[in-house]
Amino acid sequence: MKQGLGTQLRHLIELLDGAVAASYAEAGIDYRPRYTPVMRALAEGTPRSVGQIAEAAGITQPAATQTVALMQKEDLVTTMPSPADARQKLVRLSARGQALLPRLQQCWAATSAAAASLDADLPYPLSTTLAQAIEALRQQSFGARIRAARVRLSPVPPSHDHQEKP
Repeated sequence: MKQGLGTQLRHLIELLDGAVAASYAEAGIDYRPRYTPVMRALAEGTPRSVGQIAEAAGITQPAATQTVALMQKEDLVTTMPSPADARQKLVRLSARGQALLPRLQQCWAATSAAAASLDADLPYPLSTTLAQAIEALRQQSFGARIRAARVRLSPVPPSHDHQEKP
């Protein structure tokens, strides 16, 4: 039985995230791969709002909010009120997060080299294919594609313009 796209993607993520998580453990770092986009967005040292983090990291705002909350519990980030708008919080790396950054950057370099190696083993680089898929879905969402397919695949309703025979 051929696996569906969602199943294949989940399996790919499991394979990639599992190996990346193991590499952090092997480096002696207690760290979750899902933190990386937020860490990278904050690595330059400028405090950012969750919305700015989401945009810089290329993730959704709800994902950024959840990740920041988890990272705050692990003392990787801290929050403070925005000087421009006290209702808005700004996020920055904590002292622990800043101290961890050089070791994480070494792990990220190894992960990047491994990704390049994977791309080289494929007929089409996975990173390019994924970027193209994301752009195609920005142009037309998967939901819109499902709805269009449903219309194309639905049986044609019976015609009501035939005349009954006497």
